[in-house]
Amino acid sequence: MTRYLSRRRPHDGPDPATRLFCFPYAGGGASAYRQWQRTLDALGAGVRVLPVQLPGREGRFDEPRFTDLDALIDDMDAQLDEELSKPHLFYGHSMGALIAYSLARRRQQRGTALPRALILSAYRGPHLPAPVFADPDTGDEELVAALAALGGIPRTLLDHPDFLSALLPVVRDDLRLCVGSTAAHTEPLRVPLHLFAGREDRLVTFAEVLSWRRHAGRGFDVRTMPGGHFFLRSHEDEFLRELASLAREYATERVVA
Repeated sequence: MTRYLSRRRPHDGPDPATRLFCFPYAGGGASAYRQWQRTLDALGAGVRVLPVQLPGREGRFDEPRFTDLDALIDDMDAQLDEELSKPHLFYGHSMGALIAYSLARRRQQRGTALPRALILSAYRGPHLPAPVFADPDTGDEELVAALAALGGIPRTLLDHPDFLSALLPVVRDDLRLCVGSTAAHTEPLRVPLHLFAGREDRLVTFAEVLSWRRHAGRGFDVRTMPGGHFFLRSHEDEFLRELASLAREYATERVVA
């Protein structure tokens, strides 16, 4: 089992027909998605949730973090290749959307198995400069304030210095990874793209989410959600109902070569 995936099974019984690989936002880890399986099961989504754990956080805290997107994608493509041979979907929020897209694009370039669809939220089209809420080298107080204003740190954790001292280096490296990623990719992906935008998102506008259209070669739609940049937390139940609806569509779809 690759270290990008947890060794713990999220549920008992046989695997559903489709796997949902979930890529984290900046500063986040696989734990952000570990409770989704139970909810999506209850909603009849028909998928197995597989949270992707990046190096340098949570259970992989002892490993060096990537700050170069191409190097990260090279490693993920190699390490996840066998897992991605089975029917699957990609979901990514914010930085996770960039990673999910980049991995799918890499796999399309080398002619291997693609996800049935990409479900992406709270990120600009990859041909645009990365949305940056703070400079990676800004001071700790300024970075904490920027994260809190965006909704990236629960208010209850702002007074926990041990938590912040572990989080901030991860956020800085993730910002570096995103900032260095801008490229004018022209070949559309040969999979449907489903986008979500927060109606009150102050970092990524609806028009910027809509800009993903140029990268869609097999269908495209955008849905709006109440809340800001982290609507997947502030309005999690509503978002998971939307996600379950999409997952059911692809879990029952016959694979077409």
